[in-house]
Amino acid sequence: MDYSNELKELFLMNQTYATLFTLTNKIQIEGDKYFDVLTSRQYMTILSILHLPEEETTLNNIARKMGTSKQNINRIVANLEKNEYVQVVPSPNDKRAINVKVTDLGKQVMIKCSRVGINFMADVFHEFTQDELETLWSLLKKMYRFNGEEQDGFEDDANFMEDEELDKIKAEALKEFSRRRNKINKKD
Repeated sequence: MDYSNELKELFLMNQTYATLFTLTNKIQIEGDKYFDVLTSRQYMTILSILHLPEEETTLNNIARKMGTSKQNINRIVANLEKNEYVQVVPSPNDKRAINVKVTDLGKQVMIKCSRVGINFMADVFHEFTQDELETLWSLLKKMYRFNGEEQDGFEDDANFMEDEELDKIKAEALKEFSRRRNKINKKD
């Protein structure tokens, strides 16, 4: 029996896995350079907290949102708490759990990081068209479901600033994003 198709598929799966693994590390390292005051993992942890209902910001829920372990989130939250970006409080729903609240300082840091994060996104995805981005996102969500679990995404906006401030920052950031995307796309 000829297994050449199966060998080709297995080869492609191995290459895809290796590329995803190394790409995740590369993006994390580059993101750390952009965000400066936060690591990429700290940024995503705070973003996860801001995307959860306030009474549901337990370590387990944050870990689930990020697709990682409670122990990993506990370590990240401890560092964020040390820098006064988050505060740990008893959970109102579960006596055994704690909730993590983003402090005002944490919100200010997120505003700063969100501004540079837009530049990071423009630089990372500069070779992608909008259609390619939609396809990539769809394929990654499909891959995430390999074990039957759906990704709890970040589609909704996280509210951590006043609407007027948010509108101003979005306008500034989108102007810069557009400039970067157009500049990069003109090189191609």
